Amino acid sequence: MKTPYQIVIIGGGNAGISVAAKLLFKDKSLQIALVDPADKHYYQPAWTLVGGGAFNIQDTERDEASVIPKGVQWIKERVASFSPESNEINLANGDSIGYEYLVVAAGIQLNWGEVKGLQETLGQNGVCSNYSFAHAPYTFECISNLKGGKAIFHNPHTPVKCGGAPHKIMYLAADYFRKHGVLSKVGIEYWSGAAKLFAVPKYEKTLLEVCKRGNIQLNFMQKLVEVDGPGKKAKFVGIGEGNKEVETWVNFDMIHVTPPQGPPTFIKESSLANAGGWVDVDKHTLQHVRFANIFSLGDSSGLPTSKTGAAIRKQAPVVVENILSMIQGQSLSGHYTGYTSCPLVTGYGKLVLAEFDYNNEPMETFPFDQSKERWSMYALKRYVLPWLYWAKILTGKA
Repeated sequence: MKTPYQIVIIGGGNAGISVAAKLLFKDKSLQIALVDPADKHYYQPAWTLVGGGAFNIQDTERDEASVIPKGVQWIKERVASFSPESNEINLANGDSIGYEYLVVAAGIQLNWGEVKGLQETLGQNGVCSNYSFAHAPYTFECISNLKGGKAIFHNPHTPVKCGGAPHKIMYLAADYFRKHGVLSKVGIEYWSGAAKLFAVPKYEKTLLEVCKRGNIQLNFMQKLVEVDGPGKKAKFVGIGEGNKEVETWVNFDMIHVTPPQGPPTFIKESSLANAGGWVDVDKHTLQHVRFANIFSLGDSSGLPTSKTGAAIRKQAPVVVENILSMIQGQSLSGHYTGYTSCPLVTGYGKLVLAEFDYNNEPMETFPFDQSKERWSMYALKRYVLPWLYWAKILTGKA
């Protein structure tokens, strides 16, 4: 059975809800369906602070039903596949949904199973991750109980949502160890699949100083392939001389793991995907390069910028403007610059607010040097942004 809708949005996270709310804010007569099987909605940017013991995990969770905009038809199902030639999507329950316009905002897929042994030991044996609602509080348990030994913080070889999160928790941990007089007894190591600490030199300079302050050892171009929780060791594969893979087993007393991530399988295997498996859209209009009535934003899009909530906040108005232009038979006027932001927590009460565009050039909001650590920017992340998210962004007002 095929049910037709004017606009169908796939994904009930930040991106999907924001677009739905903004569309209805502009035109209440629009007929919109939103497809997402989730029972709960999460404010994930706060999970770093949860892991640092500075935020209550329960305050990051709400019922999905409570954030669906009034007037939007919620289809609580999974998407199985796309049929863009016939303007329909196929659901896991066998139903099909027709659309005039489609917005793909399905988020990113966390591939925990790509690291051998990780799923079996997560949440115990000193193996933690802020990328899981269930396990983020255990991160602080690991940090607060560590009186000496080795603490490893891992960043995968893949794109991730909130690219700063893998090392933000490391800076909080170092600050916690310092405040509790055990920093000299803890060896902190950062093992990353990337080639550098941060892509924008202006901000990386400050972060390298933060690493120096915490005596943090940096290891780049390293892929985590296995975690032996009971044995308290992790295996990394790095590229050595002559491009030879070099295996290294590293002992740990605690390890914070960021799971490898990628496009949702149903997108990767569809005709909507680019070579990397992400939705293939124009980086300025966010319109699909082959199917003109399809748009994408957020983590599942193939936009060459960091996958953050701040990026979504600038992408959503562009998608809304361009869909409304198409409905009215006008040319697309919405233009996205690649703006993204990463509030880099560097300690308790310290934050560097990184904001930049497609060219990794700073696009700063405030009239001061944002590469410096500031309490005011920490307060922005801790108190202002969560309120802004629930009260303004998800309601289409910001």
